[in-house]
Amino acid sequence: MNQTDSDEDQIILGDCIEVMNNLEPDSVDMIFADPPYNLQLRQALWRPNLTQVEAVDDAWDKFDDFAAYDQFTRDWLSACKRILKPTGTLWVIGSYHNIYRVGSILQDLDYWILNDVVWVKSNPMPNFRGVRLTNAHETLLWAQKERGASYTFNHHSLKMMNDDLQMRSDWYFPRCSGKERLKVNGTRAHSTQKPLALLYRVMQVCTNEGDLVLDPFFGSGTTGAAARLLRRRFIGIEREEAYVKIATERIAGVTPLGEDFLLAMTNPRREPRVPFGELIENGFLQPGTTLYFGEKSDVAAQVMADGSLVLDGMRGSIHQLGRKIKTGPVNGWTAWYYFDEVKGKRYPIDRLRQKLRIYLSEKGDLES
Repeated sequence: MNQTDSDEDQIILGDCIEVMNNLEPDSVDMIFADPPYNLQLRQALWRPNLTQVEAVDDAWDKFDDFAAYDQFTRDWLSACKRILKPTGTLWVIGSYHNIYRVGSILQDLDYWILNDVVWVKSNPMPNFRGVRLTNAHETLLWAQKERGASYTFNHHSLKMMNDDLQMRSDWYFPRCSGKERLKVNGTRAHSTQKPLALLYRVMQVCTNEGDLVLDPFFGSGTTGAAARLLRRRFIGIEREEAYVKIATERIAGVTPLGEDFLLAMTNPRREPRVPFGELIENGFLQPGTTLYFGEKSDVAAQVMADGSLVLDGMRGSIHQLGRKIKTGPVNGWTAWYYFDEVKGKRYPIDRLRQKLRIYLSEKGDLES
């Protein structure tokens, strides 16, 4: 077993089916799987200039026949289902060579497919022999373990990423190339390395900070790199020792994003209600703290022990006092700011409310 800097993040050398069968059941929030595609290449590929194409001809991508591939797929998908939480989801990526077989087996195992996503490659490799269309996309299947169970879907965050438009199921990313492509002695380190942007998007769709992500075909460690960047925990399983070494070194160089940049946008109507007074009861604000009506405003009120605010003889809730200062509707959570002495800047008190929700949910004290 190889571990990254965090004791909770693991890169395990071994067969993915055997390893997953020894993990705790119902323990993983999300699985991303990039299995062998079973490309069935029969001969070398050459460019028009007579240079050879670096195709996927690795031993791990070769199977005796479709029956052997189907049994392998059924075994690893069954192992995945055992360790997924009831609320967990699974992503599988593939090409036309394998994704239809994988999708059929997913349904046979009673996974419920939520979406198929088309990854459109902005820089696809051409079909050098000129005998068929350029293969310019791959397909991702997103499925939940149990049909009808609740699952994480960060709809509002995805809209923010997409210029306030609902995220579509066609994603445009270049295939891994240039500086992003890992190399060893001038040769690509892994034949099917996925772009970091793709895994970043996947994790933004259906995971939150602290969630446990597992990749049974870890390869060069793109899943682990994205997880480390976004402060998710991860387990990577890889049977090739050379890839374990590459992934370990790669992930060690990833710096996680600051916590301030990871608060996901949520649907306010679905969030548990947290009264302002609970910030005081739980020590997130102290009586006597100064709150400012705006990020740069000089208008300031004092927090009282009962959760009210006092300003120039006026007293009321964060919403009531806001309406006395500004005519019209006021959302006190976004109108009032506190000063963070460590950061040296003001933040809306809604930031504290989100942190309190996380704190209470971890304690098990928060009800919807």
